[in-house]
Amino acid sequence: MKKTIRIGTRESQLALWQAYTVEKQLHDLGYTTEIIKVKSEGDIVLDKPLYELGITGIFTKTLDIALINGTIDIAVHSMKDVPTILANGVIQTAVLERHDPSDILVFNRNTDFLNQEKAVVATGSLRRKAQWLNRYPNHEIPDLRGNVNTRLQKLKDNGWDGAIFAQAGLERIDVKPENHIVLDWMIPAPSQGAVVVVCMNNNEFAIEATQKLNHKPTELCTYVERDFLRTLEGGCTAPIGALAEVKDGKIQFRGVLLSLDGKQKIEIEKTVDTSEFQSLGKTLALEILAQGGAEIMEEIRKAGM
Repeated sequence: MKKTIRIGTRESQLALWQAYTVEKQLHDLGYTTEIIKVKSEGDIVLDKPLYELGITGIFTKTLDIALINGTIDIAVHSMKDVPTILANGVIQTAVLERHDPSDILVFNRNTDFLNQEKAVVATGSLRRKAQWLNRYPNHEIPDLRGNVNTRLQKLKDNGWDGAIFAQAGLERIDVKPENHIVLDWMIPAPSQGAVVVVCMNNNEFAIEATQKLNHKPTELCTYVERDFLRTLEGGCTAPIGALAEVKDGKIQFRGVLLSLDGKQKIEIEKTVDTSEFQSLGKTLALEILAQGGAEIMEEIRKAGM
């Protein structure tokens, strides 16, 4: 009897798109699969900002448990939701080729409010909120939670001027509205736009199968971004952005750390040879900490993030 790879996923439309994408790639390689849906706490509790829930692992915890219990063989995640330190025994086996990592602003009527002192722009992300307030300090930023479709509906229902989304998520499930602009000045979350596959370190069959799906340039870039995040965050949630891109044999990196109110901002950029990828994220994060980032992180910890 042919072995079946059980693919664990959250139940949202976007999570299922990711799981079915992995499933198709495995089918193309001749593997048999089964999709198993698991509800996460992050999907159930929608009346609190993510940082109040202890965001680290909020969307991955139940899938980690299913892996450890042996009810699934692999879990598929939006990589930006995955803690930089994986659960005991859980390993990363593949990162799929990355989608566009940009953030976009979806607006209700027009973009005139971008030139106005007062406006309302929604997001549930500390990173997006801080970067927006750094540029538009007098705008109001209500919290926005829920899956992609829920958030788009809330934008319409509340009549806000706009809301910020990851472009990849909207495009993957074909719901990106015409009324949007790309926020090319906003540095995305580490690993935004990337899909990761994890499994238990003793599941040799699943490891061998899923490693064939790995996209090396995306793996390299997300490694740098997550190392940058891991070095900065020290176990708390903070407004941190990072983007690494491979171009002409070089890694181009941009990173940022902001205070919660967006008033303080430390940004860093560097281009190095791809051979230096293993040390790049940590090195640049330490530079940011030395330039005042340590004080910002301490204030964020005091705020209980």
